[in-house]
Amino acid sequence: MIKFITADDVLPIRNEVLREGKLTLDECRFVNDEKDSSFHLGYFVKDKLACIASFHEQGYRDFEGHGYQLRGMATLEKYRGKGYGAMLVNFAITYLRGRQVNYMWCNARKKAVPFYLSVGFEIVSPEFDIPGIGPHHAMYVKIR
Repeated sequence: MIKFITADDVLPIRNEVLREGKLTLDECRFVNDEKDSSFHLGYFVKDKLACIASFHEQGYRDFEGHGYQLRGMATLEKYRGKGYGAMLVNFAITYLRGRQVNYMWCNARKKAVPFYLSVGFEIVSPEFDIPGIGPHHAMYVKIR
């Protein structure tokens, strides 16, 4: 089941999956997490939060229209490969379409690029490195 959740709700999974448990929860916060226009989604299996994603109102470079950045998407290992991430992305696209958003983009880790391609994103940048995290590509999906 997909639910809107708080910025605090996403922190434990962000830390475990994206930062290998090496940071404090406060170090896993993103600058725009608490903005009124930001939102966070979680996929729950029974009562267990299994997959998360955060969405921040943020354009990409010189792209035209209203954009949102997908950040901090992560699924706990035992729940991977079950389609929960794809359901979160598709829910967000539908939700953002209703808010008249034109596109969504993300900085995808190189190993996550196949997932984003499978849910309709396309690569819009050469590979680049985020220090301490690794190689990424910027990716984009048109919403409307």
